[in-house]
Amino acid sequence: MSNSKFEIAIRQIDEAHAQDPKRVPSARGEEPYELLYSNKMSEYLEKCNPDASETLRLAVRAQHLRRWEVPRDSYAKTKTGYHLWRTYLKKRQAELVAKICLESGYSEDDANRVAALVRKENLKQDTETQTLEDVACLVFLDDQFEEFGREHDEAKIIGILRKTWGKMSECGHELALKISMSDHARELIMKALAE
Repeated sequence: MSNSKFEIAIRQIDEAHAQDPKRVPSARGEEPYELLYSNKMSEYLEKCNPDASETLRLAVRAQHLRRWEVPRDSYAKTKTGYHLWRTYLKKRQAELVAKICLESGYSEDDANRVAALVRKENLKQDTETQTLEDVACLVFLDDQFEEFGREHDEAKIIGILRKTWGKMSECGHELALKISMSDHARELIMKALAE
């Protein structure tokens, strides 16, 4: 029995994620961080849009494709350095996933669409790009926010929360408020939304 092109592409994406050297504890034991992250992205996509297109499902799964190969400290520890790093990653990850799509049997148009979603083109105008952004923000709030909050002062955290909230749609906001988190984390979110 042959696998669908979607299954082939997902398998290739997951195989790449499985090479992440950073291991983290999970319900399944210890696993590569980017594999865990991409699965959480897919889980949140299912909550945001259970009828998502294959191209959006692939883009969501590949958003951090091979990200560990370009560490944050390979760019200056400045706001400009951060933006340069993020811009380069989006471009690189889009190219990598487009190649996987083509190798898996997708058309050039579909591969280009997945790449455009990974680059987050037309955010706020393109509903699928907005959904991907919502999912990324939800995973940040669910998976990374508590740790982030321990590493930074309250003013910086509140600023990041405001920026995160501003990137999200109303649907994303509703789901974000349902995320289980500590009382302190929820308090910070409420402060960010109140000011």
